[in-house]
Amino acid sequence: MGNNRRRGTRTNEDDRPGSWVAYGKLLKFFRTKAELTQEELAERIRYSQDHCASVEQGRRPARAEFTGRAEEAVEAGGVLWELQEEVDLAQLPTFFHDLAALEKEAVVRFSYDPLVIPGLLQTEDYARTLLSAAYPPLDDDTVEEWLTARLARQALLTRKKPLAVFSFIIEEATLRRMVGGHQVMRAQLHRLLECAKLRNVDIQVMPSSRAVHGGLNGHMVLLEAADGRQFVYVDSQGCVMSRAGREQTGAFWLRYGSMRAFALSTEESVRLIEQVAGEL
Repeated sequence: MGNNRRRGTRTNEDDRPGSWVAYGKLLKFFRTKAELTQEELAERIRYSQDHCASVEQGRRPARAEFTGRAEEAVEAGGVLWELQEEVDLAQLPTFFHDLAALEKEAVVRFSYDPLVIPGLLQTEDYARTLLSAAYPPLDDDTVEEWLTARLARQALLTRKKPLAVFSFIIEEATLRRMVGGHQVMRAQLHRLLECAKLRNVDIQVMPSSRAVHGGLNGHMVLLEAADGRQFVYVDSQGCVMSRAGREQTGAFWLRYGSMRAFALSTEESVRLIEQVAGEL
């Protein structure tokens, strides 16, 4: 990734995202108004002083837990929460920004994931294992930033406005790939079972016995906005192709429909996930 790997309203010459800088300035403003030193704030919110200083300087993103504690400590009145979404989004790799922005407004999100469990359904340990295995290797700070952003996106599943409908088709092989080892995979499979209980989430497994189907060209995400606009994102090795409009995306939606018919039903998929989890 180049120097523009993070998103923000403004990027400084040292590559600090604008949203991180703005958050830090507001945190310092409210801390000063509350007549707290950095050391006193750190003690109140149970973070190190170095961590608080890095957030104030815009060098480190604030996680939701940090923001919740800081809001209470400095009596920010919800101002810091208003920036949290932008702070989280700035941690995503550049090629993902457009998709992440559209996801926020989508009322329908369908995806096919042939290699790994989709990010919206990943546990922290599973996601960390994947990010740590990236090549060329990511530095520790980038791993933590992308991990935080990935986990924050999972709030989409339970968001109420707009309420979105999710469909995930995952290959059976993803259930059996030992990402992080048996313990990590066991927890990951239980996470899938929990997500499958959500009324707006369908999880279907494409069994390995379905040798040929419409998704063999790779991963894809289909989105539909409240006004009916449709989008398709297809990516491979970090290279993204996007299309918009019904004429450009129609074939993908038809293909996805055929894949849902080929895949196991949601009930059958749950039973298979339970079976694989039981084998670990």
